[in-house]
Amino acid sequence: MDQAPVLYAFVSFLVFLISSLYAALIFWSPQSIITYSSEKKYRCRTSPNKPIPLPYIDDPATVDLSIIVPTYNETKRMPRMLESTIKHILSIPERKTEILIIDDGSADGTADLALEYAKENLEVEIRVITREKNSGKGGAVRHGMLHARGERLLMVDADGASRFEDLELLWAALDRLDEGNPNHVAIAVGSRAHLVKTEAVVKRSFLRNLLMYGFHTILRVLGVGHIRDTQCGFKLFTRTAVQQIFPCQHLTTWIFDVEVLLLAKMLRIPVEEVPIEWHEVAGSKLNVVTDSLQMLRDLLILRANHLLGRWKVSQNTVKIVPSELISRTSM
Repeated sequence: MDQAPVLYAFVSFLVFLISSLYAALIFWSPQSIITYSSEKKYRCRTSPNKPIPLPYIDDPATVDLSIIVPTYNETKRMPRMLESTIKHILSIPERKTEILIIDDGSADGTADLALEYAKENLEVEIRVITREKNSGKGGAVRHGMLHARGERLLMVDADGASRFEDLELLWAALDRLDEGNPNHVAIAVGSRAHLVKTEAVVKRSFLRNLLMYGFHTILRVLGVGHIRDTQCGFKLFTRTAVQQIFPCQHLTTWIFDVEVLLLAKMLRIPVEEVPIEWHEVAGSKLNVVTDSLQMLRDLLILRANHLLGRWKVSQNTVKIVPSELISRTSM
């Protein structure tokens, strides 16, 4: 029996399968992140109606700490977080700090409420940036990181789930990593891994815990299992680390934290995981089932694009990648 037709059919099917998978990868991969001209400006206490141009991450730092707060319809949860943040900032007056509220296309007046806090708290500089369209938490964090002035930059969730005073634990960890580091490239990430056996996690639903353990298993397979808690929204970066990582970020969805940590690993940036206090806050916009499926898809897209060389990162550069050049010149 002639095996040639069978072999030809098998090769044709294999080519079709590979081509289909590659086409699917291109289809599902996010487009270049666009930054509109209005998003390159901010409002503040002294200029509430006339937006002022923002600096860029390539510029020299002019404050000690920038606090990046991504928000989307957070008028109910943000006030408590801002109050605890401002209280802690005022307890360390020698540290020059700014707060950047990134309103990611909210429809509930989040930006206006943030501006009211800016007007009422004269001792703290609060800058309010409004994005034209909702791009996802990762897009809001990236935007804030790329337009902050801090020597160190902290991302923190608007719900106040993390105890803000634990910033000092991350600060001390960054001091340790930065000691003897001529490039000042380091990251300290808040971690809830020590809470896994506590009531805060045990009382969560079976489905939520099952998805959590499955997620961690996938992360180990993808190469970022060295961080036990990738998703905690409390991370502190040196400015140089931000310059290297965030221009190369592609994902804007919930899973962006994993991309940031994967980029740090590829760039050989030291990361220390720091246990912090955390409590669950009602009102989360995360849908356990649908967002978990989206996270899985995005994880596969992330790894595939890096393995195939479609997404690249250079270890010894802080230059802006072409997609960011497009973003900076858009509209």
